[in-house]
Amino acid sequence: MSDFEINLIPLAIVQVSDLATLIIPFIFKLIGAAILWIVGGWLISLGLRLLRRFMKRGTLDPTLVNYLLNIIGVVLKVVLVVAILGFFGIETASFAALLAGAGVAIGAAWSGMLGNFAAGVFLQIFRPISVGDYIEGAGVEGTVDEISMFVTKVKSIDNVMVVIGNGKLFNDNIKNYSATSYRRVDLLAQLDTSADVGKAINLLKAGILKVPNQTNGIAADIEILKFTERGPCLAVRPYANINNYWQVYFDTNRMINEVLGKAGFPVPRIPVAMQKIQGNSRN
Repeated sequence: MSDFEINLIPLAIVQVSDLATLIIPFIFKLIGAAILWIVGGWLISLGLRLLRRFMKRGTLDPTLVNYLLNIIGVVLKVVLVVAILGFFGIETASFAALLAGAGVAIGAAWSGMLGNFAAGVFLQIFRPISVGDYIEGAGVEGTVDEISMFVTKVKSIDNVMVVIGNGKLFNDNIKNYSATSYRRVDLLAQLDTSADVGKAINLLKAGILKVPNQTNGIAADIEILKFTERGPCLAVRPYANINNYWQVYFDTNRMINEVLGKAGFPVPRIPVAMQKIQGNSRN
């Protein structure tokens, strides 16, 4: 072995020793960061569960509770990430500046998402709707299932879950049918031109009294609404409790058919002159 090779042996030993000095502390830090992430995540989940139990004992609405817990969970996870970076010796101030810059860039790219987030905040503050309300908004009608940070879930009347961006829902006109204890049911009874209108109204007023679950103290409205080419058209408008709206709706329709049918009222027909006009318009 030459003198040159002999001199290289101590140098190689020194390089391996320096490399081990760098790698071993990094491995320990990596293991510590993993343990910190697991323990921190578990503590955050535990804290959120305890906080949920505490909030449910109060008077806070379940919708608001879920919303607040989502925000608190995100904030705590960001704090945990910053703590882990500090554990590695990374300057958290620099990271905060980087995070702020990234936030601006993400905000510009995801302006719609931020708009949904802001709308979600306003939905919680002004409370036009709550979970369980039957609403109509953003072209959707159904029962509110969940109001989260960015979207609102509505279960439609045909049992389909529809997810609506909070921004679209908040910027649209919202009809909240659950905001009051009762609703008016709007139905029509078309009569023939030869029908006795007074008799029809009296029969329908007697028949409507047999429809159950109407609002106590508010009588149904049964009057002439308009005149058509077939004859007078009656408005039949009972008032129903919110939970019994569709039952009153269907029962009233059935009552109109049975009462007028048993009384022998003629089926409304389009006059011959109107049939000729409609036929010419199709040609």
